[in-house]
Amino acid sequence: MTTTRPLSNILSGVIGGLIVLVIGAVLIATNLIDTGDTKTVVRQVTTTQPTGNTSGSEGRTVRQIYEQEGKGVAFITANGVTSESESPFGLPQQGTATGSGFVIDKDGYIVTNAHVVEGADSVTVSFSENGEAVPAEVKGVDRSTDVAVLKVDPSKVENITPIPLGDSSKSQVGDPVIAIGNPFGLSRTVTTGIVSGLQRQIQAPNGFTISNVIQTDAAINPGNSGGPLLDANGRVIGINSQIQTGGGQGSVGIGFAVPINTVKDELSKLKAGESVERAYLGVQMQRVDSQLAEDLNLPVDHGALIVSVTPDSPADKAGLRGGRTGTAQGVAAGGDLIVAVDGRETTTEDAVANEIAAHKPGDRVEITYYRGTDKRTATVTLDKRPANADTSGSGSGGGGGGGGGGIIP
Repeated sequence: MTTTRPLSNILSGVIGGLIVLVIGAVLIATNLIDTGDTKTVVRQVTTTQPTGNTSGSEGRTVRQIYEQEGKGVAFITANGVTSESESPFGLPQQGTATGSGFVIDKDGYIVTNAHVVEGADSVTVSFSENGEAVPAEVKGVDRSTDVAVLKVDPSKVENITPIPLGDSSKSQVGDPVIAIGNPFGLSRTVTTGIVSGLQRQIQAPNGFTISNVIQTDAAINPGNSGGPLLDANGRVIGINSQIQTGGGQGSVGIGFAVPINTVKDELSKLKAGESVERAYLGVQMQRVDSQLAEDLNLPVDHGALIVSVTPDSPADKAGLRGGRTGTAQGVAAGGDLIVAVDGRETTTEDAVANEIAAHKPGDRVEITYYRGTDKRTATVTLDKRPANADTSGSGSGGGGGGGGGGIIP
């Protein structure tokens, strides 16, 4: 006898079979069922994500950057250092100073910090832990930005490797960064972190203010001075220069790098052994916010309050005044409040400093300011910046970074 199955039973069987096949395929693909074949899947994981200036690039791994750009990081030994002051890392400069640097071209030019080589009788560099030290000539030093340029004979360095320079103006908070240097004499040590902050200020070896500094939590320590801070594509965005230690000598995750764009502006002169002349106003300034404006009864809640004026400086000759009476938030009251330079509004002390830095000695600038509630203008003829700043009464700290006071243009 022939039995005819209902159509619904046939469809149920087909669907059930398909489900079994699908489940089996999934289990095989995930290696939960051993088919007897071995299949290896290789996936490259990028541990360094792109920074804001990578233009769509996927970035490179820390290992890749270390293996390539690390070749261009130099260990620097400066003999006969005579400075009696402490370095920006909180250590006294006695006899011999060590630090880091990086090659910028095939001609053998190396960038480092001024405080690493300043006052040295002789300087040598090497590029590996057991590598031969070769003599280096100090070509140019700019104490106002803590930058120095050295020169080695490229024929004496095997496979000399320049590190490409990036664009520090495109760095953003949160971007990954890599520091390579020689902390405590441990050659070519690599550490990683992020850009922790931008537009910080630190004090240069001559007491003037370095602006637009990059803050990072990548561990840097004594010996990292002068080494590169790199972006996710291995390009230099800063020179590791100072740390904030909280009273100790080691890293607490607050480091500062001089932006590479600041260095680019002076490289040609330093390579040629020429001095870098900067415009000079001669004031110390404090940022104004709404609280300070209320405490001092200022007419506006922004601008740069003049804390002090250096005697016989361009600002002094133009009649600008610093604070003289009372205090608020530790700032002397009664000083002129700068709100514009050459008609361009300046809402912070950084903005004033940048406007002055854009000029040359001998240029005339118009300063708009408040004295009390009276809005005035003064024409100032800028002078050449002296060798050292008058930091008496300055609110800035040599070890780093704040964001608030003691700016000296």
